[in-house]
Amino acid sequence: MNELCLRAIGVARRRGATYADARIVALRHQYVMVEDRRIPSVQDSDSLGLGVRVIAGGAWGFAASASLTKAAIERTAAQAVEIARASGLAKAPGGVRWAKEPVHVAVFRTPVGRDPFPVPVAEKADLLLAVSREVLKVRGVRKCHGYMQFQGEHRWLATSEGTIVESETITSHATYTATAVDGTTAKTRTFEAHPANAGWEHVAATPLLGEARRVGEQAVAKLKGKACPVGRRDLVLHPSHLALTMHESIGHATELDRVLGMEESLAGSSFATIDKLGKLRYGSPLMNIVCDNTMPHGLATRGWDDDGVEGQRWPVIQNGILIDYQTGREVCHRIGAARSRGSCRADSWSSIPIIRQSNIGLEPGRAPLSLDELIADTRDGIYIEGMGSFSIDQKRQNFQFGGDCFWEIRNGKKGAMYKDVTYQAITTEFWGAMDAVCDARFWQPYGVNNCGKGDPMQVARMTHGSAPARFRKIRVGAGTR
Repeated sequence: MNELCLRAIGVARRRGATYADARIVALRHQYVMVEDRRIPSVQDSDSLGLGVRVIAGGAWGFAASASLTKAAIERTAAQAVEIARASGLAKAPGGVRWAKEPVHVAVFRTPVGRDPFPVPVAEKADLLLAVSREVLKVRGVRKCHGYMQFQGEHRWLATSEGTIVESETITSHATYTATAVDGTTAKTRTFEAHPANAGWEHVAATPLLGEARRVGEQAVAKLKGKACPVGRRDLVLHPSHLALTMHESIGHATELDRVLGMEESLAGSSFATIDKLGKLRYGSPLMNIVCDNTMPHGLATRGWDDDGVEGQRWPVIQNGILIDYQTGREVCHRIGAARSRGSCRADSWSSIPIIRQSNIGLEPGRAPLSLDELIADTRDGIYIEGMGSFSIDQKRQNFQFGGDCFWEIRNGKKGAMYKDVTYQAITTEFWGAMDAVCDARFWQPYGVNNCGKGDPMQVARMTHGSAPARFRKIRVGAGTR
């Protein structure tokens, strides 16, 4: 595969490319779905192809092919150069500026205890069916949907600078949802082995069956839950919920291409513009946000990005102040950086790399603090677990989030269950209201498997982690001020 990549680079260079890279990517995806006591869908697909990216005449060109014959590789490389020369007719003054990166020659592989793909489909379906049977034993539960999905990516990347790297990642994920029905009202509760770069052992170690009865009972309890209060409440947010809030209000807002207005599809752009770098008060002094593409089992951990930049760990927000972004080699100079942070990835051999979110986490608090202690210290609040609905504006400022399950906190005790809770805030006000974060014992990662960005859209994966945290006096329910 490396030789094929180098052949493509050689053709591109001979045709006038000043820079070229070639990626061969083998992708496999398996999906096993269960609905109640039946198996409506089993899918297993794979693809293999080559993508060639070049700079010629100061502009980008990209072409891809599902054929890896000598003729197809040479034709694809030549087409990429031809496209670059055509793009050069509308290039920016000075053309593409490409940051330096050390040459890398190495191999990266996800540590895997048991490869999930050879695990029999029957074993996977049997576990999901056992979960579904247990959930459906709960009176009031009418439906149970569950699925497992496994994704494998084997990638070979070579550049005209001399980098030759290989990475192989495997992602495992299992989830199910119980639906309870009372007359015309339905409520759901979800549990999962969150997406992680790991093997079958990740699914096997998660108590999917052991939690099934509780999940069903909580779905039923939501039917009789108290109505969402209207007003300002303190929020205690579990890591399974904060993952999505971080993703939308921090992750996308600190992708430098969106900050620069280069990519604005799917609620693009950002309020965190480069004139605010080092100045913007993003949140409270307890807010420390770190990108970490070396995180064990992180979905964005793959050794190198598709610019050939090695995975790194770096702070983006420190003590509440915006200090950095997620960058690629083409744009890092816009903030005075000599080197990219390694945030460019493509979702397929047929896609051109774009800036994608890294593994992003909220650093835990330094003082000892448990979730129980945090709730005990809260007089009038709401405790939220799990991801739910969300809405956020084009600048990543004004947002509304829901969750999967909600409880009243009254005088330091977790009490009755709420239903349909939503909260609204402005990003900086929300993070500025954070006044407590539990310590490292309670830090948990949660993978996001389906982040869409770009036009045409690409789907990427990343992991967000945190410990439980409290946010004071956040607007809850409709019509609050």
